[in-house]
Amino acid sequence: MKILVIDDDKNIAELISLYLKKEGYETREAYAGRQALREFAAFVPQLVLLDLMLPEMDGYQICREIRAKSAVPIIFLTAKSDTFDKVLGLELGADDYIVKPFDPKELVARVKAVLRRYESKPAESANEQKVEYPNLEINALTYTVKYHGKELELPPKEFELLQFLAQHPNQVFTREKLLDRIWGYEFMGDTRTVDVHIKRIREKFDLDDEEWSVKTVWGVGYKFEANK
Repeated sequence: MKILVIDDDKNIAELISLYLKKEGYETREAYAGRQALREFAAFVPQLVLLDLMLPEMDGYQICREIRAKSAVPIIFLTAKSDTFDKVLGLELGADDYIVKPFDPKELVARVKAVLRRYESKPAESANEQKVEYPNLEINALTYTVKYHGKELELPPKEFELLQFLAQHPNQVFTREKLLDRIWGYEFMGDTRTVDVHIKRIREKFDLDDEEWSVKTVWGVGYKFEANK
């Protein structure tokens, strides 16, 4: 397993790499924005540890660049502990968020949890890889969503949430269940994460004119309502 460590503090990056190498991971380090993107393309890691405060471009910008071409797991490392910063990172497609200062052993445990979650996702059968409704096509093979024939850009977690709900039409899921299914039981966030992602999904569609919609079931959770 290859892990790219991106942090402008060389000492922190080297310390993280040291702990990861002890666990058998191969690591590479980057200390600035453009270098990070070059290393990502050359190294092709299975996971990225990404600091938010970096020279040239911040971690949010780097996350956007990576998400435009890859669904690789990303864990943010940052001194910012505000809820807004956490939510923004998760909206952009981050898989976890670790606030500095952190215990290196906890970081390693979170890395293992995220990688385990990705490795344990069940393979989908052919009929599960594409979900279709009127004016909507969700394709897990290409990680794309088409609405009225036009391809939409959805961050990985928004895509996975929409896909999961659409695969189970008219079935109600609690926020806790969706958090467990999409982010994994080790995820350290709260159920507001689900609300934020549902809001972002709805903003991408004109649901008043469709035969399907993402509905809130008050006091319970959400469902993908459709006549299918």
